[in-house]
Amino acid sequence: MTQAIAYLGFNGNCADAMRFYERALKAKLEVLMSGAESPMAEQMPKEFLHRILHARLVLPGGGMLYAGDCPGGAPYEGIKGVSIALDYPTTAEAEAVFAALADGGQVTMPMQAAFWAKRWGMLIDKFGTPWIVNGELQPF
Repeated sequence: MTQAIAYLGFNGNCADAMRFYERALKAKLEVLMSGAESPMAEQMPKEFLHRILHARLVLPGGGMLYAGDCPGGAPYEGIKGVSIALDYPTTAEAEAVFAALADGGQVTMPMQAAFWAKRWGMLIDKFGTPWIVNGELQPF
């Protein structure tokens, strides 16, 4: 079965972001590989060995989120044109995750009722990742 998995790019703070997401999303960080820990360590410039080459976060229910730091010296423009959407079976779960992700970030649409979910909201977290959080999806 093919799955679409978001791969987030960061500029040297991937490890901090993924540890934050592990706590906020009640997930499990299974991989957090730096350049120094990779099979390519010998070929990498020493000043970039601390950067994360690959991270894998497993969400409750089996979904995944991947991430890494952009290559050292490459231009970084942030995360643009996409939001990570999360659906929760209850409004309480959605509200809790929304609050955790919003800590230190910017709420762009407070949690509220919508025709597709009993509660939904949008935010950009302190690492620059845009999120949409839905609680109790409704048929439409």
